[in-house]
Amino acid sequence: MRGLTAWAALTTWAALMAGPLTGPRPAVAQTAIATSGPPRVTETTLDVGAGAPLRYAIALPDGYTDADATPRPLVVALHPGGRSEYYGSSFMQGIVEPALRSWGAVMVAPDVPDGSWATDRSERAVLALVQHVLEHYAIDRSRVLVTGYSMGGRGTWYLASRHPEVFTGAIVMAGSPGDTDLATLPDTPLYLINSTGDEVIPFDVAEQAYMALAERGHPIEMRVLSGIRHFSMGAYIPALRLAGQWMLERWAAAPTG
Repeated sequence: MRGLTAWAALTTWAALMAGPLTGPRPAVAQTAIATSGPPRVTETTLDVGAGAPLRYAIALPDGYTDADATPRPLVVALHPGGRSEYYGSSFMQGIVEPALRSWGAVMVAPDVPDGSWATDRSERAVLALVQHVLEHYAIDRSRVLVTGYSMGGRGTWYLASRHPEVFTGAIVMAGSPGDTDLATLPDTPLYLINSTGDEVIPFDVAEQAYMALAERGHPIEMRVLSGIRHFSMGAYIPALRLAGQWMLERWAAAPTG
């Protein structure tokens, strides 16, 4: 596992506002697989057909073995802007995995193939990676989450809006919907985490998207962080953990069969 010294400075906790913009939260669904220790992380590459191989990291939860036939959730983590090698791995290990460890999920974190997650090339690469993981690991296809921060948050909007057949949940952190057509957004459960103190992604943009979707009955919730600056990613960990609980509840309540 790579060192996370640079990430330690990001884990300053900040106070959350009293609650989300929606109503009271029901009891947490007990659908996660209990894990206690850190995951087993491998950094590797995948040939996605065009250009250089895709760098990515995969995290297998504590206790997972190749013989494990229990379908696990899959979490796809999209890093914010940055071009260092295995930056996705650092983002996953520093932010996403600590928040969602209790899920017992398989997690993957690619490095962006070009300058944005919201491009055809990046889209094809992420879908190829997801397909690779589905073919080689026991994954519950009804619980496939895409999440990301900043540029990765924009990519989360992009992929969730275009591929509801793949992603059954999305958590956006400090991300903008960009040119996403909210009127045609699939009914994928969506959780937004944004800060009133974000100096890069205007809070009003995310709030307006939330209001528009909530008004039409979309399965959505928004958590507002108070005064957190854009580059204080560690302060989003508690909110991401709460978002994960909400997502498990939505999945548990979804019709089966």
